Formats: sequence, C-alpha cells, structure tokens
Amino acid sequence: MSQAEPKPMEIAEIEDTSLLAFYRDMNNKERHTFWACASGWTLDGMDFMIYPLVIGTIITLWKVDPGTAGLAGTVTLLASAVGGWLGGYLSDRIGRVKTLQLTIIWFSFFSLVCALVQNFDQLLIARALLGLGFGGEWAAGAVLIGEAIRPQYRGRAVGSVQSGWAVGWGLAVLSQAVLFSILPAESAWRWMFMIGALPALLVFYLRRYVTEPEISAATMAQQQASGSGPAALWEIFQGPILKTTLLASLVGTGMQGGYYAITFWVPRFLTTERKLSVVGSTGYLATLIIGSFIGYLVGAWLADRIGRRNLFLIFSLGAIAVVLLYTQLPLSNEVLWVLGFPLGFFASGYFSGMGAFLTELYPTRLRGSGQGFCYNFGRGIGALFPFLVGALSTTTSLANAIAIFAVAAYGVFFLAAYALPETRGRVLHAD
Repeated sequence: MSQAEPKPMEIAEIEDTSLLAFYRDMNNKERHTFWACASGWTLDGMDFMIYPLVIGTIITLWKVDPGTAGLAGTVTLLASAVGGWLGGYLSDRIGRVKTLQLTIIWFSFFSLVCALVQNFDQLLIARALLGLGFGGEWAAGAVLIGEAIRPQYRGRAVGSVQSGWAVGWGLAVLSQAVLFSILPAESAWRWMFMIGALPALLVFYLRRYVTEPEISAATMAQQQASGSGPAALWEIFQGPILKTTLLASLVGTGMQGGYYAITFWVPRFLTTERKLSVVGSTGYLATLIIGSFIGYLVGAWLADRIGRRNLFLIFSLGAIAVVLLYTQLPLSNEVLWVLGFPLGFFASGYFSGMGAFLTELYPTRLRGSGQGFCYNFGRGIGALFPFLVGALSTTTSLANAIAIFAVAAYGVFFLAAYALPETRGRVLHAD
C-alpha cells in the first residue's frame, strides 16, 4: 500500500442522529474547538459578504462597470484559492492551530486596509491580499474541526460550524442597514470594512485555547521519528489519490460556483431589476439569510442521517429548481421575498457536508493539502462566476446571467458528487 493510499474504511456506528447529540456529548477540548471554528466561519462570512453589499456604492462612486466591479470579488476568491491550498499544506507541516493564528491575523489586517483605499485599483489589491488569509483560514479550520470531533458526530459538528457563515452574513447585512441609514454612502462603505476586522480579536483570543488534534499531533510525531518528513505538496496528484482529488475538486467547483453566482449578485439584482433601495432590500436579504442558516443546520443533520453524498445530490437539484423560479418567473416582490427562504436553504445547506466529506476522503498526512486544494480549487474556479455574471449582464438581464451560471455549476456539482463514494462515519487514523 502506498503512503498516499488510505487504509481500508472503518465505519463508526451512528446511534443518536439528533442534531444536537454531538454537542451534549462533547468534552471541554472539543467545545473550545467547536466555538473557535464557528467564530472563524462567522468572521469569514462577514468579511466576504461585505463587498457584495457595498458593490453598488463602489460602482456609483468610482464609475466602474459591473464586470469590473465583479472582478474584485473574483480576485478575492482566486487569491483565497491559492491561500487555501498553501494554508492546508502549511497545516500539515506546522499544525492546524498555528496556521489558524497566522491566517486570521493576516486577513484581519487587510480588511482594515480595504477601508482606507483611495481608488478601485487599490481596493483590488487589498481584496486579493485579504483573500490569501481568508482561504488559508478555512482550510486549516475545516481540518481542525474535522479531526477534533468523533466520527459519529463529525457531519453534524462540522455542519453546525458552517452555519456561522450565515450568522456572519447576517451581521454584514445588519451593519449595512444601520450604517447606510445614519451615514452617507460615501463613508458608510468604509466603516463596513472596518467593522469586518473587529471580530478577529475575539476569534484570535478563542483560538489560543484550542490545542492540536491528537491525530494530527501523532502523525507529525511519526513523521519526525521516522525522518520521512511532511508529505510533498504534489502527493495528492499521485496514485489512487489522484481520482479522489480530481472529482472532489469538481464538487468544490460546482458547489461554490453556484453559490457565488447567486449570493454575490442577488443584492444588486434586488436594487436594480427589482427597484428596491439598499435599506429596502434588507428584509429580502434577511429571508435569504434565515433560509441559509436553517439550511446549514438541516444539512448538518442530514449529513449524518442520510450521508454526505445524498445530501449533495438532493440539495444541488433543489438549488437548480429554486434559482430558476427566483430569476425566471414574473413574480411579485412579495412572492420573491418568500422564495428567498428556499433559495438560501438549498444554496447553502450542502456546505454542511463538505468539510466532513473532504476530511474523510484523505489520509491524515495529506489531509490539509488535499482538503485545502480541492475546496479552494473550486473556490478559484467559482471565483470566475461573479466576474462572468457581471460581464454577461451587460448583454442580457442580471437575472438571466445568474440563472445560466448557477444552473451550470450545480449540474457539475451533482455529477461529480454522484461519482464519489459515501464516507459517513469513516474513522480517521494517524497515517
């Protein structure tokens, strides 16, 4: 058996499938890890969603076209793809917790830089640098929580952590509603970016109390004792692991391409094609975010109940159906408000299974590199979608552009997920 090949699958029996069973049975170490990672996802969601919320203001103030404005979102995601792969690789070399501390300091600093830029080119550079830390933080945090939680609870715990993204999104929307109500748009967007950096202090404090997962520490100790050293960056493309890497990368591409095509441009869709004000669109976004939050929790429960793969198949089809309804039918604003819930539900809930799924696909010595690459390769390709939707919207409606790219992405997601094995309950080894 090659070093990169995982051991035969050992499955832990899942006796209690209730959503909160994992939390009731946690010890203090696991709870510290859970809350630290949940705070990290919240911060990630807040920082990323700030820009889509202020993109209309940026377009107006600096006279940039939608395609160019979307480019800043694309550059952030492309940089996060690189940062995620490198962050995952670094977490295999120096540990998950140390990598988290480095990445959170990095992207918090550049969130502040975004608030101080003087033109769009400077903003583009600042968002790219922020993206490096943003991607690395996800990669290290996803491996950390996946390894720290017992296999019978992994899907629910990792999925519940993922729900922090919706909380961060909600905080960003709340900040927008307050700041744009009391400040002129010319300064409100800068305060949005400043607020995006503040929670980093709390998250960094929490992470000081999180220790390295035992399985990761044991693997690094084995490598040091044997003199073999950490795995090379390219080992995820060798032997039987190559097929896993290719298919998992396509899963990451489809799920994130669809998500970004929707969430990045829906605020702009509401204020232009639906003629809502920035403040007036808050209620519509709130419904979308509530649906997203519930979707994360339901997805976390289903990941352990029906398996990661079935979760992906069901939610990708649901997302296709709802995005077509939301963008293609001549619905009243009242109906559109109601549809925001299922749109957020299906466009977010599948993420709850992804962290656990990638954790279970790779052996420990390759887990950071493999998980970091696959998810962030998908993020990098998905990063093209905000730009492409914006560019296409110059020749057709924004609604059509969103639908075209979202449906294509979810189709890829469905097919790639169908080709991969189920991993629910897989026991991890120090290998």
